[in-house]
This record gives sequence, structure tokens and C-alpha cells, in this order.
Amino acid sequence: MKNIRLIAVVLVTVFGLVSFTNQGPSTKYKCMIQLTNYTGEGAYVAISLINPAGDYEQTLFVQGDDNEWYNTLESWWKFYGKKRNNIDAITGATISGGERSINVIEIEDSKIDAGYSIRFETAVEDQEYYTQDVEFPLTSETVKGKMEGTGFIRYVRMMPN
Repeated sequence: MKNIRLIAVVLVTVFGLVSFTNQGPSTKYKCMIQLTNYTGEGAYVAISLINPAGDYEQTLFVQGDDNEWYNTLESWWKFYGKKRNNIDAITGATISGGERSINVIEIEDSKIDAGYSIRFETAVEDQEYYTQDVEFPLTSETVKGKMEGTGFIRYVRMMPN
């Protein structure tokens, strides 16, 4: 009986330590997305952390809270759809042409100036899809700057929160 209790305590301790491992210090950034003046439905936007190899590593924010339409963000969906991580805490309503949104995203400090980039992918129902509407290297300078879009996004402005 003593051995069983000891094993239970050890297992709970080990699982507790694994569950709460810290990924390292991170910084929150305000991220303003200004859309172009298009007509039509609200835009779905996925903000992703892209690793130095050019692969998706993490979803930072999703503009659009109806998961029925996530597959329209085709490239991101190939990454997210396989894992189906819970992203409820990092989603918001779509925004329409000419509107802007300000969201807070959190980025691990170790990813800055380390070859990573941020990708803004956009899709609008019955319109076009832009895999890299905005994409830029994640550097100390770009997290305080303004980047122009190539599709539904007019520009993105970042600043430490």
C-alpha cells in the first residue's frame, strides 16, 4: 500500500512539472491590422510564427471566430487542421473592408533576431486568398514598425505593449 502511494505521488509530481514547464520569457505586442477598402464579407486573418526553415511553428492570433471557415486560410489550415490546438483564447471577430483591428499577440523573446518571421494570411468568402498578405522577418526593428500588405491588408503596425 505504501509503494502504491509513493508511486502515485511521484507520478503526480512528474506530470505536474512537465505540464507547467515555462517556454521562456515573452513579450506582448500590439498589432494593428488596417484592411484595404474592398467590398464583401469580413476577412479571416491568421497570424503565424514561421520558423527559420519556413514552416509554421505557432498560431499567434486568428481574426475570425467561426471555425467553419478556417479552411479558407488554406496554407495555415494544413498546419492547424492536423493538430486542432485550442485557439479560442486567441481569436476575434472578422473585420470588413476599410476597418482596422488592434490585437495583442505574445512572442517568445528567443524568437526575435533568430531567423523567425511573422506571416499574415488572409481570405474573404467568394474572393481571393493571400498566403503571404504580409510576411516579415521577426527582428528587434520590425516588432516596432509598419509593414505594407499585398492583398486585403493595407498595412500592419506592431509595437511592444
